[in-house]
Amino acid sequence: MYSRPPEAPEAAPTTGVGDGTGDPADAANGSPGAARPASPAGAAALSSLLPRGVSRRALLGGAAGLAVAAAGGGYLWTRERGGGTTAAAAPTGAPVGTDDLAGPYTYERLSSPPRTVARSANGTVVGTFTDGARSCVLEGVSRTFSEPRTTSATVTSSAHIRLMPTTWSQGREKTAWFAEWFPRTLRDTSPDVLDIAAQYGDKAPSKYNRNGLRYAGDAQFGPVVPGQSELSFHYHDEKSDFYDYLGIPWRFSDGTVKQPEKDRLGDVDCSGFMRLVWGYRMGYPMHATNTSGIGLPRRAYAIAAYAPGVLLIPDTHQRPTDLSLLQPGDLVFFAINIGKPIFLDHCGMYMGLDDGGHPRFFSSRSQANGPTMGDLAGRATLDGNGFYAAGLRTARRL
Repeated sequence: MYSRPPEAPEAAPTTGVGDGTGDPADAANGSPGAARPASPAGAAALSSLLPRGVSRRALLGGAAGLAVAAAGGGYLWTRERGGGTTAAAAPTGAPVGTDDLAGPYTYERLSSPPRTVARSANGTVVGTFTDGARSCVLEGVSRTFSEPRTTSATVTSSAHIRLMPTTWSQGREKTAWFAEWFPRTLRDTSPDVLDIAAQYGDKAPSKYNRNGLRYAGDAQFGPVVPGQSELSFHYHDEKSDFYDYLGIPWRFSDGTVKQPEKDRLGDVDCSGFMRLVWGYRMGYPMHATNTSGIGLPRRAYAIAAYAPGVLLIPDTHQRPTDLSLLQPGDLVFFAINIGKPIFLDHCGMYMGLDDGGHPRFFSSRSQANGPTMGDLAGRATLDGNGFYAAGLRTARRL
């Protein structure tokens, strides 16, 4: 769950294009190569079905891992905003001051990775734009993410993850589209990527579009696998994509049509969760294969290898020792199958530093039975000796 201030209510899902504020059924319409529902009539027919009432299991897990070296100087967004190594500390719901967002804006170029940082008239860092990426981080209203049933940790952040209409490159701050887009988006109070991801977390309330389609709400991971122990990481079956959660057939840009499986309604696995948030809700292009193509491939290893954007941490088949390039919204990838130590089989999204100063991520996990930022069956942090921290291998910015 997360708390949002009254100054920034969520817009009703009626109209819009791929920004999480409009009708998610239309989310892809503004993106080249994006996918679309194969049949609006089919979506309406299935919209009355609710996901199975499978309770999440409070399972203990985790394994000893290697200790990661402290990231020098803190994490990227935190360092650029002058925050040291602690999470954003503005009071929950504190409105950003007018002076903090007001122009004229100045821009500076930074490296590792190559990027442009925008500052407001009073010097506040209000935007970070990475060369080769469409996602950007903008300063906004502070809000707190929590999951009380599974962890005492919280993440308080004023970083809002938005999608630009095109990939960034040096000098784009001088273009006409940016001059119009940036001030408007900087003041946008609609849900960003992190807000949208939280709409599928533990006990998140259901949301329906104008056609009655349930497009958000507490998600499960997948059906129970017969014969598997509840302690197994394979107890809940993977293979549930975003269209399974929605219960609608989906036509991709190459004409491929995928049909949902009825027993996976309301389910989404780790990579399907990223496609649900970034693709269906934000309008980022997707395709149906595990090879290179337009937008996000299907599986975690394929997203790591072939997705657009910027590779921040290369996969050396070892745990990375420097996480300092990460900023909220970055995708993180793990090799956690004991029998396949170099195979990337899990992915999630970096949220930022939690109230304990630990880098926390959000992902859909089998033993937690759905999207979680919590610590059931392994801590959802990238540092320390936890199971997932030891399995971290690479990171990408879309």
